[in-house]
Amino acid sequence: MNSPSSVEVEGSAEAAPVAAPRLSPHALLGKKYGWLSRLRSYLILDPLIWLYTFVLGILALPGGLFDRNGRRLHWFSRTWSWLIMKTILSPVEVTGLDKIDIAKPHVYAVNHASAMDIPVLYVYLPFQFRIVFKKELLVYPVVGWQLKRSGQVCIDQQRPTNSIAAIRSAVKSLKAGMPLVIYPEGGRTPDGEIKPFLPGAFFLAIKAQVDIVPVALVGTFELLPMNTYHIKCRPLEMRVGAPISTVGLTMRDMDAVSEKVRKAMEELYYRA
Repeated sequence: MNSPSSVEVEGSAEAAPVAAPRLSPHALLGKKYGWLSRLRSYLILDPLIWLYTFVLGILALPGGLFDRNGRRLHWFSRTWSWLIMKTILSPVEVTGLDKIDIAKPHVYAVNHASAMDIPVLYVYLPFQFRIVFKKELLVYPVVGWQLKRSGQVCIDQQRPTNSIAAIRSAVKSLKAGMPLVIYPEGGRTPDGEIKPFLPGAFFLAIKAQVDIVPVALVGTFELLPMNTYHIKCRPLEMRVGAPISTVGLTMRDMDAVSEKVRKAMEELYYRA
């Protein structure tokens, strides 16, 4: 026989309230994206983006053979990004970048919320840079070729020792004046919230003794979250914070500087 505690007697108690679905951190209240938005994305926006990726990726490959400093391939990446940003009808407001001395090499630490983060960075960071990316991206046709050919920094998170050459190259280029973009969370967020940073995320900045600039991309998760092709056109923001110095720091300070950057990024990202 079931005990009273395991049987719910009809009418003896009210049903527990159902929690309302949690909103994305930067959802636009009252804004709905129905079937017309889906049709526009699936039939127009997505095919155009795939077309830009394939055509410009193929055109960029021969140029990469003779592009020692990466400027030509950076131009292709920026053109690809510009076409995407014009296509998705999502204006971007940039704040704080005017307070950064972009003539100096910095490590730009960016939250990773969406596949649209890269186009935003290529269009609105007005200088050439290198990106630290996961080895898993190399399996994607055209995109993987472009990343490898353009000299971006490939990190094997499963076998870090395989990335020693890439890390040395990144440190060398930082010291030579080439800015670097990293995603300290290690991958895209599944819910739009900023996730804990990977251990060693700022190894390169400390090794090269360059400042770290926190950058918060706002609205990109709501624009295109993981596991969907439905692009929800909406305004975006790129909020740039004050540089955080690494001068005099060593590897023993990595956790402290990581926490400092994370707090700065959260202040930017969650600010109303």
